[in-house]
Amino acid sequence: MNSFYKPNELANIGFKEVGENVNISKKCSIYGAENISIGNHVRIDDFCILSSGEGKIKIGSYVHIAAYTSIYGSGDVMIHDFCGISSKCSLYSSSDDFSGICLTGPMVPEQFKHMISKKITLYKHVVIGSMSTIMPGVSIGEGTAIGAYSLILNDIEPWGIFVGVPAKKLKDRKRDLLKMEESLYRLTE
Repeated sequence: MNSFYKPNELANIGFKEVGENVNISKKCSIYGAENISIGNHVRIDDFCILSSGEGKIKIGSYVHIAAYTSIYGSGDVMIHDFCGISSKCSLYSSSDDFSGICLTGPMVPEQFKHMISKKITLYKHVVIGSMSTIMPGVSIGEGTAIGAYSLILNDIEPWGIFVGVPAKKLKDRKRDLLKMEESLYRLTE
């Protein structure tokens, strides 16, 4: 049994854009599909949540989003080509203000809350390890790898390996994969 939507079923969901060879699990929850764009060669596994809210979610090509990952928010989320997000990750482009100056929670009227909404960007070739959390306003530079169970509170520089709570740089990441990308494009021309 195939648990992925067929191309005609994807078209009926109402995405802003959806490319070719897109496999989205029928067990994925999708909110605000009209604000979600998806490139080519994308797979989104079981029990993921894509909730665009007032913001837009743009997923590039050759992207994998593993099971139980959630992408939330009123801010935009941009996931560039060749990114991989491991299972049980959370990307929050918006968050309640937990400082105590206001109330929190989705059932509280807006005039009693203060939401923080800022764009999240994962540049090309970013990989995010399982159980990691990315907070509003974060940009993760090209080629960066984030280790499992990491908390990303601030922008992350390109081509590094970062781990921890909050994440800190462990070492540089090799760029050999850029040659593989070129080979893939030559193969598909």
